[in-house]
Amino acid sequence: MSHRKNIDELLDEWPFDPENLGVRLVDDKDGQQVIQMRIDMGILQLETAGRPDGTRPDDHTTYLDYLLALSFQDPEHFELTDEHCGEIDREFVQFYHRRVCWLTLREFEQAMQDADHTLALMDFCHEHADDEQWTMSHEQYRPFVLFHRTQAAALSELDESIADGPTLAIHHINEGLDQFREFFTRHEAEEQMDEDELVQRLVELRESLREQFEVGRTLQEQLADAIAAERYEKAARIRDQLAQQTKGRHPPQL
Repeated sequence: MSHRKNIDELLDEWPFDPENLGVRLVDDKDGQQVIQMRIDMGILQLETAGRPDGTRPDDHTTYLDYLLALSFQDPEHFELTDEHCGEIDREFVQFYHRRVCWLTLREFEQAMQDADHTLALMDFCHEHADDEQWTMSHEQYRPFVLFHRTQAAALSELDESIADGPTLAIHHINEGLDQFREFFTRHEAEEQMDEDELVQRLVELRESLREQFEVGRTLQEQLADAIAAERYEKAARIRDQLAQQTKGRHPPQL
């Protein structure tokens, strides 16, 4: 009778905490770093680059890359099959797990990249899937992904410890809120946006940054205010200042 190896010892030395997500970076047998996530009945291990499970679908970096290549071959007749949809579901779950791991590890650039991948996969599904119910089963999570993406973008600026980091962080939050508005408008639910919990959390984060770092209205916000008030000369001056920002990474504040 063969003896199966178990991981009891590994699990015992890293107890599961239901109140906090347990995540760590460790070296694999080849000396490369991998992510480990402690779950209730075991440990998930994810690659740090490419597809989280380490596979290369038909020699492509991710399943989305494979589908894009496939759709380019015959754009007019490409359709998602049941097999495609099943593999897409797997990729959504894998990138969700790694995204929350990156956020826990405060690796915000990587979290943003994984969020962007998920959003691109959602866009692909929306464009090519015939089953609206299946598409909406993913689309309903777009605000959650946008929230993670916006949160990571804002916090990445604060982590850099630069003088105008808080201003840039607020700008990222406003960009994220604009994307939320586009989502609610597309689904004819604009009146629900202000009551959305994720929207409220982003607004709270933005206002807490204003208070903590004494940040006034950003140039983008002042431009929106000027246009709303039909003060077009002021808006033109602000646009000039915004144009100057493109010459450097960090925007000045009025």
